[in-house]
Amino acid sequence: MASQKNPIVSIFQWLAPRFHLFDDLDKPGTIESIQKGAELKGSNLWTLIFAIFIASIGLNVNSTAVIIGAMLVSPLMGPIVGIGFAAATNDFENLKKFLRTLALATLASIATSFVYFSLSPINEAQSELLARTSPTIYDALIAIFGGATGIIANTRKEKGTAIAGVAIATALMPPLCTAGYGLSQGNWSYFFGATYLYLINSIFIAITTFIFVRYMEFPKVSWGLYKDKERKVKIYLGLFTLILLIPSIFTAYQIVRTSYFKGKAEEFIRNEILIDNRRVLEKGIKYEKNPSIELTIIGPKINETQEKELQNKLKYYNLTNTKLILHQDLSTTNLDNLKYEILSEIYKSNFNSDQNNTEMIAKEIQIFFPNLVSVSFTKTKKFDMNQNAYVDSNLFDSEWKKLPSAKEKTQLEKFLHLRTGEIQIELIMREVH
Repeated sequence: MASQKNPIVSIFQWLAPRFHLFDDLDKPGTIESIQKGAELKGSNLWTLIFAIFIASIGLNVNSTAVIIGAMLVSPLMGPIVGIGFAAATNDFENLKKFLRTLALATLASIATSFVYFSLSPINEAQSELLARTSPTIYDALIAIFGGATGIIANTRKEKGTAIAGVAIATALMPPLCTAGYGLSQGNWSYFFGATYLYLINSIFIAITTFIFVRYMEFPKVSWGLYKDKERKVKIYLGLFTLILLIPSIFTAYQIVRTSYFKGKAEEFIRNEILIDNRRVLEKGIKYEKNPSIELTIIGPKINETQEKELQNKLKYYNLTNTKLILHQDLSTTNLDNLKYEILSEIYKSNFNSDQNNTEMIAKEIQIFFPNLVSVSFTKTKKFDMNQNAYVDSNLFDSEWKKLPSAKEKTQLEKFLHLRTGEIQIELIMREVH
């Protein structure tokens, strides 16, 4: 009677072939494909420059679709995968070539984005730009899994669409564009943060490539009779791998700690601050040498005793040595400014020119300026003698019990620009008794 197989063994035997990576492996085609990524000249260089321009424009106008389009055509993945591949196959000559190519691509990308942002009239940092200024644990994980997907797809006979998806997921170009933006604005925090994010992505992609190339047993470069040289090459490659691994492990550890700290800080705010109809207007969570949680809150006031209790409770959230800073003494002036800023942000996000009307604008302005008596807001044309042409303008004619101060006038102008979406606005103010 035949012995019955162990069910666990049967499941393993059924699963094992499904994770096999050697069936459709194309070693000659992979080597040829990776070698093409070593060259950054001619069409490759022009493609990179134009892709950086496209990505910079996308970041500048906050268009995710444009950024994705730029990442699809970018040739940046080539040299990074090549570095991991060359290190795994003991190919020291190609490793040096790929490193030079990556350095050239990086410098060209930062220089291109620097030129664009130096000339762009839009200087404000949009959300897409701000998202590329510091790495998180998710960026590291995306780089690891993206690098794994990229090398597996690259080694198949049928490449499929995975490589294009990896180029989008690993997002190598946006950090370089952000670095160029930081350089153009003299913002070193943005520059170094974005460059750091780019390096982290590149290192994890290269390391993942190294691991999978070794696993798939690609042929290593043979040095023939030059055994002494081969020994030196192995030492150099070992040192290079170590240089990549040590900072990446340290960085991964720091990223995990930072993410953990922020998660615990959010939990503390949710459980201890956002109670009794209390709201947080501004939030700053910093995890550095002196970690802190800085909050601007409205609602029931937290007295000194309660604040000390909250400070003591931080240890229960593993936030020992974290300083809690609360801002809650809002004066009437600050509240007015706050209302103004909130409404301005609403109008900025939801502006629709068809909804503009004088009555609504007048009532909104009177919330901040009770001395306003009457308003007339009309589109007009004025003749510019210098240009010898008519210029579109908007006339804001108003009567006041007491004329606004210079500071209030500036605040009113900003409000009108945001509320109406118009650039050219002329203010006429008269005092009535």
